[in-house]
Amino acid sequence: MKYAPVIGLEIHIELATKSKMFCACSADYFGAKPNTHTCPICLGLPGAMPKANVKAIEFTQKFGSAVGCKLLLSSKFDRKNYFYPDLAKGFQISQYDLPFSTEGSLQIKTEKGDLKKVRITRAHLEEDTGKLTHATINDRRVTLVDFNRSGVPLMEIVSEPDMESANEAKVYAQKIRQIARYLGISDADMEKGSMRIEPNVSLRKVTEVSKVSNGTKAKKELPPYKVELKNINSFKFAEKAIDYEIKRQAEILDKGEVPAQETRGFNEQKGITVSQRSKEFAHDYRYFPEPDLPPLHFTERQFEKIKNELSELPDEKYQRFIKEFNLGVYDAEILTREQKVAEYFEEAVKAGEKAKISAKVIANFIINQKPNIEKVLPADLVSHIYQKTQKTHISDDELEEIVKKVLGENKKAVEDYKKGKDVALQVLVGAVMRESKGNVDPQKAKAMLKNLLTN
Repeated sequence: MKYAPVIGLEIHIELATKSKMFCACSADYFGAKPNTHTCPICLGLPGAMPKANVKAIEFTQKFGSAVGCKLLLSSKFDRKNYFYPDLAKGFQISQYDLPFSTEGSLQIKTEKGDLKKVRITRAHLEEDTGKLTHATINDRRVTLVDFNRSGVPLMEIVSEPDMESANEAKVYAQKIRQIARYLGISDADMEKGSMRIEPNVSLRKVTEVSKVSNGTKAKKELPPYKVELKNINSFKFAEKAIDYEIKRQAEILDKGEVPAQETRGFNEQKGITVSQRSKEFAHDYRYFPEPDLPPLHFTERQFEKIKNELSELPDEKYQRFIKEFNLGVYDAEILTREQKVAEYFEEAVKAGEKAKISAKVIANFIINQKPNIEKVLPADLVSHIYQKTQKTHISDDELEEIVKKVLGENKKAVEDYKKGKDVALQVLVGAVMRESKGNVDPQKAKAMLKNLLTN
């Protein structure tokens, strides 16, 4: 390739609080009638005073701690000024220079199977905007605004541009969602819009990624532009949008031109990105401290409490499953993708110890049979596995009756065996196993067949 992709992600996750970020309106808006979860604060009416949601702040700090971020002792909210129909106030309450957490990282696995570190710049908190719906009413194209979503707590996780392929970006985003779900701070359901991905994509010439004499990589200069892809609500679409953008930008660079620094959307039907507007810079938003909310100060003791309350994270659980249950990397990865499945597996293993069913057998059954863990209790699953693995005892007399029946129903196989065709014996053994529903030892069945055929 002539060019190396330079990719960073901004991921927005709605937090699972009962109320909105700065008012008492219910944050459980999905599926509700438009504009029924609103009040003067989230509608931006004159004189309405916001009050910060403490639980949303704790959730954001908890996530920051989980990805190794530094939690800031002092923080504040800022006004981000821009005008758009879904923003009732004409500004968004967000964070600028003092976010709740900074300088974290995640390890992802590349397509080659290598581990790669992706740096996380910050995890900060802001309020979500309203939702625009484009429709035709009385033969007129109109845009409708639903402010139910306006003001819902929205955590934004910003990465450094460390990813170099659409696949790496997808894996990173999936890991972010997995951690948010493990922490219980969001369902991160992309179909409902509670998690959205915004990739920043640009290309640098491969010659710029050279190695210095001691074998370490030279400092990579960032390209003089970047293109932001807005509000993508699917891992598959994010991957497709990035791949398309890499191809589009390469064609522009091949002409000796520089791609425009802009914001683009992804057309899911056509599989292409489309220009929306020129990309703003930070100074375009005229950030300044939010005057209606006081600065926030925390203590190290508070941060210790947050860290101590962290549940076992996916990577830790993955390593423990391999070591404690002697699972392969594939099985451990599948079982730890979702916290509910991982917890179900562990409960089943506890139940399986009494029945002397190994963790490996239980893991294989969960992965291959995919039981409904919402309806089947772990103990019932183990009971089912036990019944499938146990053989019902059949007496010698019962076995003899089965063998005689098989010999009477398979005369051709009997004749073939007497003519010296050993394969016929295997046919008869198979027939005995079917007749006994697998509840006899094949070697015992074979011995009895030989005995009766000889005599």
